[in-house]
Amino acid sequence: MNILNNKNYKAILWDNDGILVNTEQWYYKATLEAFASFSIKLSSDDFYTYFLEGSSGTSVYASLHGLSESNIASLKQKRNELYNEYLSKEDIVIEGVKETLEKLKSNYVMAIVTSSRKSHFETIHNRTGLLKYFNFVITREDYAFSKPSPEPYLTAANRSGFNIEECVAIEDSPRGLLAAKAASIDCIVIPNQLTKKADFNGATYKLENITDIPSVLLPNNE
Repeated sequence: MNILNNKNYKAILWDNDGILVNTEQWYYKATLEAFASFSIKLSSDDFYTYFLEGSSGTSVYASLHGLSESNIASLKQKRNELYNEYLSKEDIVIEGVKETLEKLKSNYVMAIVTSSRKSHFETIHNRTGLLKYFNFVITREDYAFSKPSPEPYLTAANRSGFNIEECVAIEDSPRGLLAAKAASIDCIVIPNQLTKKADFNGATYKLENITDIPSVLLPNNE
């Protein structure tokens, strides 16, 4: 395949949720159950629109359905409790991730660029064993504006020590793709079940599976 290895990338900047770990389905389930406790139905389409495509999320969606600030706070607490419960017992590492990272680690500086806060990120990776593959992590505390702002990726590129054109992002959502494009960073997209119908126009390359990445990045398909 070797389609992108002539780009001379030096750093791979990985999204976390939906690329490395399958947390989005559990976040959706926890959010769905939290809203249901207030007799509010959250469809998969609305979840995509408010939580994945946009960044308005829980507060705006709850407000649209008439919840007070105190009820919104209670809803968020319930969602977080359910989500943490799922994370503590479910196998969330996406199939093929460890093998892919193992193949790439000696050829690139690698970083995770996530919208999660540090405490949340640490909860997610408490049992994954993935962090040993990465040189550094950029969490929500490291920048002022979240994706689709370019700031997370610009922050990561600066931390890597490489120029923008020497970095490539790996994303699964339109919001993440927009962030990479706004930073002028090439972006490989791997849609997941929640984002597979999205428009990824402008992606540098679109793959079906994370295990395809070495074949498009590594010289001579190492």
